[in-house]
Amino acid sequence: VQLQASGGGSAQTGGSLRLSCAASGFTLDDYAMSWFRQAPGKEREGDLCSGSSGGRTYYADSVKGRFTISRDNAKNTLYLQMSLLNYEDTAVYFCAKSPLRSCAAGDNWSRYRFYNSWGQGTQVTVSS
Repeated sequence: VQLQASGGGSAQTGGSLRLSCAASGFTLDDYAMSWFRQAPGKEREGDLCSGSSGGRTYYADSVKGRFTISRDNAKNTLYLQMSLLNYEDTAVYFCAKSPLRSCAAGDNWSRYRFYNSWGQGTQVTVSS
C-alpha cells in the first residue's frame, strides 16, 4: 500500500488549491479515505472523510463550505479541493487510508489512530 500526496504550494488568502493523493497497492474505492492537516506545534487533525463507494462524507467545522473531497476511481486517486483559503489553513496535509469501508463513527474519523496507511504529506502555505 502506497499513498503519494502532491499539489501543495503557496496561495493567497481567499485563493484555491487542489491536492492529489495517488493510491497504489489497493483499490481506493474499497476504503474510507481522509485528508488530515498538521500545523506546526499542533496535533494532526482530520479535515474530511469520504466513505467508500459513495458513502457518507464527514467534514470538520473549519472546512465546511470551503473544502471538498473527491475520488477518481479510474485513476485510483483521491483529491482535496480547497477554496477560500485563510492563514489558519497553513499546514502539512496528509491523505490517509482507513482499514474500513465507512468512516469511523462519531468524531473518530478525525483521529489519526483510526487509519492504517498515510501519504508523505504536502505543504500548504497561505499568505495575505
